[in-house]
Amino acid sequence: MRLQPHVKIVVASALVVFVGACEKKANLNDDSKKISYAIGQQIGQNLKTSGVEVDTDTLALSMRDALKGKSEMKPEEMQQAMQKLQENMKKKQAEAGEKNIKEGKEYLEKNKTKEGVKTTSSGLQYIVEKEGTGKTPTRDDEVKVHYTGTLINGEKFDSSMDRGQPAEFPVGGVIPGWTEALLLMKEGAKYKLVIPSELAYGPMGRPGIPPNSVLLFDVELLEVKKGAAKDAGKPGKSKEKK
Repeated sequence: MRLQPHVKIVVASALVVFVGACEKKANLNDDSKKISYAIGQQIGQNLKTSGVEVDTDTLALSMRDALKGKSEMKPEEMQQAMQKLQENMKKKQAEAGEKNIKEGKEYLEKNKTKEGVKTTSSGLQYIVEKEGTGKTPTRDDEVKVHYTGTLINGEKFDSSMDRGQPAEFPVGGVIPGWTEALLLMKEGAKYKLVIPSELAYGPMGRPGIPPNSVLLFDVELLEVKKGAAKDAGKPGKSKEKK
């Protein structure tokens, strides 16, 4: 049985994270330990985002056994366990997707009645916080923007503001809700966007973005650059996700 790539990454990450689980406080007295700790933080966050439930004591014990060249499980038993992991993850994702569809529809219905909210024929909702006075981009242009993205529960999943670096990308190279909104904006404009899941990442979701999630964005269009560049990624993804 071949494991899915994301499962391979999660399992490998988990083993690395919990090798030294018995140490209560990290010793950061040299560069090697600091580098190790920084890598561990990244891996730990990825494991947390994946939603895989593990028994940390058993995981650490298994890692030690593997380093000694022994195992308490036969290869076929491990394959069965990993298959069960994949089945559980798929089930969990499906359940989350159904829940998000219901909550997303409720949020959109309530939000569209709020003062200042405009709704397009596609279902995109937006509020104009500040009208721009510069150029309006076309689908073939590239834009420079600042943005912050959150889920409807207020959880932040991405922000160019936090990185201190505006994002640049082609208008036609982003999620449909973003493309539609950018074509309405002028340089200097600030909009609040509420993007239905079908105009975002849909049932697939992204790391940090559950399936069928309605996405909220604060967007400021800083500059329109004529002529498209290569797709630099979609808003809603951190540097690691771009």
